[in-house]
Amino acid sequence: MSPGPARGRTAGADPGGRRGPARRWQLVRAGRDAVPPSTRRFMARARQRRMRAALPWAVVAGVLALGALVAWTVLGTGLFGVREVRVEGAKLVTPVDVREAAAVPDDYPLARVDLAATARRVGRLAAVERATVSRDWPDALVVRVVERTPVAVVPQGGRFAVVDRSGVVFRTVAERPGGLPVVRVARPGPKDPGTRAGLEVLAALTPQLRDGLVEVTVEGLARISLRLPGGRTVVWGDATRSGDKARVATALLGRQADTIDVSAPDVVTFK
Repeated sequence: MSPGPARGRTAGADPGGRRGPARRWQLVRAGRDAVPPSTRRFMARARQRRMRAALPWAVVAGVLALGALVAWTVLGTGLFGVREVRVEGAKLVTPVDVREAAAVPDDYPLARVDLAATARRVGRLAAVERATVSRDWPDALVVRVVERTPVAVVPQGGRFAVVDRSGVVFRTVAERPGGLPVVRVARPGPKDPGTRAGLEVLAALTPQLRDGLVEVTVEGLARISLRLPGGRTVVWGDATRSGDKARVATALLGRQADTIDVSAPDVVTFK
């Protein structure tokens, strides 16, 4: 019986068991002409679609980068720092006082200045009723102050405390300022009931009473009186119905009396 074909013989091997020459593969780039035009057009459209899809993201990335650069320049460097603090409306206080109260360091980034906090610091100056702060690019802060308006003086141990309409003492001077009426109270201040009552009466006076007024004396909340020239006195009582009391007292100024009691304006008495 003849033997069968040998198992495991590889293709290309000769009967004697020798291998033939190995096949060698080589990649060859096809020329442009070898790619069909339809394929080239498809690939070009695909590239265009990819570029169009990526363009918005590239724009966004560029804008974000530019914004980050601008923010860093404005907020993180002294390029737009404070180099001037301009003060407007200051007469009773000096610009130096306002700048010191503002307490904004030189070259501090202008965009980072807390305007409200700066205004509050300036507003703590006694003579300042309110303050506003704004930016003036590229390097200035503008501080606008509204100072307190004096309405009366209160004698205080040989000196005079100047108060505004709220009773705030914002100046103390050695001599009485001209044109300001005198209000005598023990402890002047915005929280003092006597100060508020005296200023309420003062605000209700007619021009005739104010022109001849020597002083408003507050001995108690129900013991307010006006002192007029010649030693005359108008007994006011408390600060209620001050408008009515002022009109009645003005109408009776021509009467010969040392004391006019208008504490009950509907029933007036003379002495």
